[in-house]
Amino acid sequence: MKKLIYCICMGLAILGILGGCSVTDMKKGEQTALDYTVVPQEDLPEEILNLVEEKKENDFQMTYQDENYLYLIRGYGMQEQGGYSVQVEELSMGDTAITLKTNLLGPSKEDKQSQEPSYPYIVLKIEYRDMPVQFQ
Repeated sequence: MKKLIYCICMGLAILGILGGCSVTDMKKGEQTALDYTVVPQEDLPEEILNLVEEKKENDFQMTYQDENYLYLIRGYGMQEQGGYSVQVEELSMGDTAITLKTNLLGPSKEDKQSQEPSYPYIVLKIEYRDMPVQFQ
């Protein structure tokens, strides 16, 4: 009898703990397209250049904030040759998060590309918003 009561109490405790947990859908609700600027390398703040240099060997995604702007940075790590570019597929804002979806585009077959490794990345500048960013 004591084992039965103990099992019931443990089961209720576990249900209570699990009931307090929830999963937040970061992309629920309407999505609104955001205006952005692709920032050329020569216009990047030095802090961003240093961060990119530090992380460029591997796939990375990060944000950087200054007084008025939020920078969304997406890099695809080392590629064996040049000619790669990053395409913005979507930048939008929902009720709970900003979503950035990008694609890595390979070099075209017609163009003769450098055989040196390259480190494709993109930096987008948007008006500052106090929201999490979801990279896809």
